[in-house]
Amino acid sequence: MPPVLTKFMGGAQTTLKGFSIAQRTLAVIGVAVLVLGAVALGSWLSRPTYAPLFSGIAAADASAIVAQLKTDNVPYQLSNGGSTILVPDANVYEERLKAASAGLPAATTGGYSLLDSMGVTSSEFQQNVTYKRAMEGELAKTIMAMNGVQNASVKLAIPERTVFTATKTDPTASVFVETSASTQLSTDQVEAVVHLVSSAVEGLKPTNVSVVDSKGTVLSAAGAAAGGGAAKSATEYEKRTSLAVQTMLDRVLGPGNSTVSLTAAMDNSSSEVLKESFAAPANVPALNESSSSNKSTNGTGTGAGVLGPDNIAVPSGTAGGTTESNSATKNNAVDKTTANTTVPAGNLQKQSLAVAVDAGAAQKVDAATLTDMVVAAAGIDRARGDVVTVKVVPFSTAQADAAKSALDAAKADANAAATAKTWQTILISALAVLLIALALILYARKNRRQVRQLVDLGERKEALSQLDSLSITSPETTTLPAIDEPVALPAVENSDVDSKRASINALAMADPAKAAGLLRTLMDERTTV
Repeated sequence: MPPVLTKFMGGAQTTLKGFSIAQRTLAVIGVAVLVLGAVALGSWLSRPTYAPLFSGIAAADASAIVAQLKTDNVPYQLSNGGSTILVPDANVYEERLKAASAGLPAATTGGYSLLDSMGVTSSEFQQNVTYKRAMEGELAKTIMAMNGVQNASVKLAIPERTVFTATKTDPTASVFVETSASTQLSTDQVEAVVHLVSSAVEGLKPTNVSVVDSKGTVLSAAGAAAGGGAAKSATEYEKRTSLAVQTMLDRVLGPGNSTVSLTAAMDNSSSEVLKESFAAPANVPALNESSSSNKSTNGTGTGAGVLGPDNIAVPSGTAGGTTESNSATKNNAVDKTTANTTVPAGNLQKQSLAVAVDAGAAQKVDAATLTDMVVAAAGIDRARGDVVTVKVVPFSTAQADAAKSALDAAKADANAAATAKTWQTILISALAVLLIALALILYARKNRRQVRQLVDLGERKEALSQLDSLSITSPETTTLPAIDEPVALPAVENSDVDSKRASINALAMADPAKAAGLLRTLMDERTTV
């Protein structure tokens, strides 16, 4: 062993031997804590970081992938009810390639890849069904790429085309969407799903697409406007308009001095209007114009006339004449306008707005001016039947007072809790300081006691060394030399040591034999030590 190491080990052993039992116990506990902390830190640092291998997979595919991971001795974790498999970062890509080579996950939506397995002997019915399944799979894949969508399924109902069908049926679609636990699709996302599906299928209208989530909530019903229909449109309109009016009133009157209530009536029906109008342009020449004239002359014979009374013919008095007729045709230019208007559901029919203003805050504002501002901000159309009412009333302060009392009580409780926590910290600190001081006092007293023992032991050794210089053969026969004066031992501040020293000197003066026996006993004890 090298000398440096030997010296270090020797110094450590000497230091340990100088420790008391309590100090050794604390040292052992400290070393154990350090060792356990080092082991825990090492295990935490060496633990691998897990990343998703596959998410949103079926139970059968999860079972097959887990079996593959067990075969490869790769650690894994399951989450989201077993639909997500996590593996260490270093094994993600390798295991994903192995799963792909094994055809996993197999329960995925095929999409247009279904058309690759069709043979030349497939019937027209099989081709149509496979093509519809491929479209459904592609749409489902696209919808699952949206944020918050975990799984999706699309079902298309496309009617068959035949020349014998007199009435044409429009295609329809239904979409099932499964979102994450804490995610809900917004109105814009639902409209995006509806328009995505309707644009991908020929002849499919957005009103014929239904969207349902995993909780059974109808996000978009067939035959209604996308995003919830007229009811949802009315709710959004009420919120938007009320917020605009309330914001204006808060800036004018101050927060809490007004309240707004709006009720909007929406048309739930949708319709299409076809209108044709004709108008003659001014100062425009005719497209074409034609005229004809016809002139004829009668004969010169006597006319038979007409029958008179008693069936007697009466001559007409004219023997002949000329007949002339004229006709003209003129085609003028005419403007024709055809308008095809589609009126969706959710058209605003009527709205009623009620505004209440605090009497104390309305003293500085003219009521007529305030009413005009509210009418303009809400878009009130009185010709449509809209109603607006602005009233100045005193507001109740009971709720505000209760809220203030609750806030004051909460502040008082918080202050009391903070004060109690402060006193608790002070008491704990004082107790800790007291314990440390007590430990230091006990440690000092123990060291002082050890110093006293060492001093007593040194004095005994010194006395024994002085006695060894005397020739004492037997305590019974040995005669000590006469001592004129008492032996003066080294002075010690301790009064107990002085009294013991005086007793020894008096014993030596009175009975030398007994003093010699006592000294012999001390020498035996020194030998034993």
